[in-house]
Amino acid sequence: MPGQTTSPAPSRVRVIGIDPGSRLCGWGIVDLVAGRPVSVDNGVVVLNEARPLAERLGVLFDRLGDVLREHSPTCAAVEGIFQHRNARSALILGHARGVALAVLARTGLEVAEYTPQQIKKAVTGTGRADKGQVQIIVARRLELPEPPQADAADAVAVALCHAQHVAFPLPTNLPLLPSTRARGRRSAQAALAALVTKQTGVRPPTPPRNAARKP
Repeated sequence: MPGQTTSPAPSRVRVIGIDPGSRLCGWGIVDLVAGRPVSVDNGVVVLNEARPLAERLGVLFDRLGDVLREHSPTCAAVEGIFQHRNARSALILGHARGVALAVLARTGLEVAEYTPQQIKKAVTGTGRADKGQVQIIVARRLELPEPPQADAADAVAVALCHAQHVAFPLPTNLPLLPSTRARGRRSAQAALAALVTKQTGVRPPTPPRNAARKP
């Protein structure tokens, strides 16, 4: 992890990303400086799985609150839950995610939510990257001496995804004929993405064609 940090300057965007979990909850913070993400800190809140869920959630609330007070982020992003193979696990994960959202809301931060596919696509260029690939790419993009722990890397990826959306917001679409509107929009976005990548070396996030439905 990087060394001791200070509060961000007023003109600086500081993003905290959270990868919720009831046993391991990753968090990562990046600054957006001149359109480029810079690593601030990252870590994992480790919770005792043997303790009651309510107790673990209380500890998670306190630990995330400590992180927010220490680093003073200006905005936040959380990985959303859009599908899960195990219903019970999804329910427990939803509790942890709710705690994270409550902590962020309490501080008045604006919170963005992204699907796992959106996050992987923004950071690695493919929505099918595995955890190991995410760790490696996060370390390379932020010039870290070594990849963060897997859950921390996922959280940093969430922060990177949101930082890219802040740095490269989608342009307002110009009026197009109905028959060419969708094709023209995609072409304009592709051209903008290519220009941004060429000038900055950073690949802006690609929005999905169809917005994911929240449960």
